[in-house]
Amino acid sequence: MHEAFRRVCCRVSDAIGSPWGFVLAFASVLVWAISGPIFHYSDGWQLAINTSTTIVTFLVVFLIQNSQNHDTRAIHLKLDELLRAVDNARTNLVDLEDLTDAQLTQLQKEFSRMRQEVQ
Repeated sequence: MHEAFRRVCCRVSDAIGSPWGFVLAFASVLVWAISGPIFHYSDGWQLAINTSTTIVTFLVVFLIQNSQNHDTRAIHLKLDELLRAVDNARTNLVDLEDLTDAQLTQLQKEFSRMRQEVQ
């Protein structure tokens, strides 16, 4: 179930982010706008675009978030492997994603100081 959902999320994210995804969305809005005079710009006509865009946005947020979570996890693993492979690397930096915001800020300040010392 999880793997099938992940594959669907990746495919949908790719499709939505493609030029054809934009063209489809633009064409849908264009058809809706052109149909305004036919429906006399009624409340139902306005409700159709509002409802459809809300539903699509709601669902797409979950699909894209799933794909982004998967990609982020893969990137972290690649970076972890690089840290482990470099002799002088600080391997305690491997799980930075688990640190609190305060700890990350402190580490960021430390790296900033190190950069200034090199200059």
